[in-house]
Amino acid sequence: MLLSMTGFGEARRQDKDLAIAVEVRAINNRYFKLNTRLSEGFAGLEPLVEGVVRTHLRRGTIQVHLRVERLGESDQYHINEVVLAHYFEQVNQFQKRHHSAEQVSIGDLLALPGVINEGAAAGDVAQVWPRIEPVLLEALSALGRMRAEEGTAMTTDLTANLNQIAEELTAIQLRAPLVVEAYRTRLTERLTKLLAEYDVQVGPTDIIREVGLFSERSDISEETVRLASHIEQFRACMQLEEGAGRKLDFVTQEMFRETNTIGSKSSDVEIAHRVVEIKTAVERIREMVQNVE
Repeated sequence: MLLSMTGFGEARRQDKDLAIAVEVRAINNRYFKLNTRLSEGFAGLEPLVEGVVRTHLRRGTIQVHLRVERLGESDQYHINEVVLAHYFEQVNQFQKRHHSAEQVSIGDLLALPGVINEGAAAGDVAQVWPRIEPVLLEALSALGRMRAEEGTAMTTDLTANLNQIAEELTAIQLRAPLVVEAYRTRLTERLTKLLAEYDVQVGPTDIIREVGLFSERSDISEETVRLASHIEQFRACMQLEEGAGRKLDFVTQEMFRETNTIGSKSSDVEIAHRVVEIKTAVERIREMVQNVE
């Protein structure tokens, strides 16, 4: 089953002393890239968050926003006097250098980063992780459901494009032998008409040799066989339980390469039109595969 790399999931939980909210967003990326935003005082949880996310997602740019709010007594918060003193000293020095008479109150400084901290030490943060982890897992599950739903829709569309390619390829395989025969007929007619004017005879051996050279130059049997094989490989990759994106991307490139070769070797108008249709379908597949995990 294919999984999309794009999705969104969220979860919330609140009890008597803690409110937790988690949002997870994912977009496509060739590699794994995680960006986290954690509430102040909970930065120590970042490795734990990353460990959980990596067990659920393998590729993509993932953004995790974790908000934790303590609902307990006011004594859980305290003023970091050292940080506040540094701010106050820097403001005073700035005013002296620039001869500023503007008054700055302590209240203005309290809003600066790091002045007011929650009363949770590192050990306290680690203790609340068992309550945060289930909420993160719930958000990841919601993300997974969205990615699976989109993956199902992508599978339907990819299958339709593969079927179109297979139909065009079958028509090309049926047409290819007729191209050589048509060339032999045209060559015979042209030579007979041209040489009749000069009373010159052309033997069957000469025509056979020329037709043989044309057949060798325009032979696309090997390319059509490989393209058919790539179509089946693509179908098989779509059935993989996980990590199909990179394999599908590689197979798509090979499909495009074989189609290009077929187009360059064949001079038949009908085959050329079908090659254009195959290229169009392969390009649609290529764009969609970029979003498969």
